[in-house]
Amino acid sequence: MPGDRLLLLDTASLYFRAYFGVPDSVKAPDGTPVNAVRGLLDMIARLVTDRRPTRLVACWDDDWRPQFRVDAIPSYKAHRVAQEVPGGTAVEEVPDTLSPQVPVIVDVLAALGVARLGAPGFEADDVIGTLVARETARPAGERAAVDVVTGDRDLFQLVDDEVPVRVLYTVKGIKDLLVVDQALLAEKYAVPTGRAYADMATLRGDASDGLPGVAGIGEKTAAALIHRYGTLEGVLAARDAGDAGLTATQRRRLTEAADYLAVAPTVVRVAADAPVADVDDRLPATPADPDALVALAERWGLASSVRRVVDALTAAA
Repeated sequence: MPGDRLLLLDTASLYFRAYFGVPDSVKAPDGTPVNAVRGLLDMIARLVTDRRPTRLVACWDDDWRPQFRVDAIPSYKAHRVAQEVPGGTAVEEVPDTLSPQVPVIVDVLAALGVARLGAPGFEADDVIGTLVARETARPAGERAAVDVVTGDRDLFQLVDDEVPVRVLYTVKGIKDLLVVDQALLAEKYAVPTGRAYADMATLRGDASDGLPGVAGIGEKTAAALIHRYGTLEGVLAARDAGDAGLTATQRRRLTEAADYLAVAPTVVRVAADAPVADVDDRLPATPADPDALVALAERWGLASSVRRVVDALTAAA
């Protein structure tokens, strides 16, 4: 509907930030740390109060290291694997006191009535990409304005002023979010669109995700190549044609990276067609299960944070 604002949370990114940003002295009555839970709830309250969304989805990593990405590039997130599980999802290296808090987050979101969506075999990035694609497919007059809240630059590829889709980047914290639109992409990264950012990132690589990129081609050179040739496909066509706009060294490096470049877009680009359920994502005016919410707040010592979220949801409804 016109005037709708859809807020998509990269939930793991936010609760990891909360875990490291809120002291581990924040504990439940039984002594269990709940700093990530408290921090995430306070973030949600602040976001709802400041951004006034009409729709809200907590997007979830059903698989933090999808097999299709590992099949394409085996080093993808390999350095973050704590334990390999034959025939199953590898176990991610997560702080010991964070893992037990994740089920609590799930329970509190359910009691609040906040939509939480994942997709088997896909990351939260793909859930976000799919929800953005669905919004983009609506007629222009029926689209919601989309804000994606994340600490992950990979999602800059979704920025699109026409829909519009912006990324609220948590590099400065939840109280001072960096608003990423096409103007900021052009200013900071010298690329004009979210798609161009993905192509630049493919060339550049990302050590934090185990993506090697093209040796010798950093961010500035990658952006310059995308600016000159329009797309990654354009860069590769120029390589194959021996275009004079590429130096001999650049052509050689792009040729040597041919195997990587053949599969990397599948890894870097978020999915737009993950099997994400259709749910009611309207902002809940009242908790879905008040009794369960009260019980959770008491058990885990979350009364003040839960109250802030409930008050924010009620005021925004």
